[in-house]
Amino acid sequence: MTDPAALAARYLATWNETDPARRRALLAETFIEGARYRDPLMAGEGHDGLDALIGAVQARFPGLRFRLAGRPDGYGDRLRFSWLLAPEGGEGVVEGTDFATLENGRLAEVTGFLDRVPA
Repeated sequence: MTDPAALAARYLATWNETDPARRRALLAETFIEGARYRDPLMAGEGHDGLDALIGAVQARFPGLRFRLAGRPDGYGDRLRFSWLLAPEGGEGVVEGTDFATLENGRLAEVTGFLDRVPA
């Protein structure tokens, strides 16, 4: 398996990237072309769909950044990690745990669970 910590860090770097061209490059490096993402609030498929989701989250929470919470874990083609969305150095506004499946070292499907969301 690809290093779980490195893959989770690259995943969050993709969600944090505000430059559209760099974000597209990270998407291509991190996700297979037909990758799917789903959580209780949104879903998307493919690089275009994921790019739109990321842009929507960045618009909804300007200035906040994703960071790992704890240590990612993985085995075989499975990955699990927790994260928080927070101002730089601040407490998490949104917190969650994602579970992913991999294909050839890239993310194929991500299921997100929201552990804490704003009212």
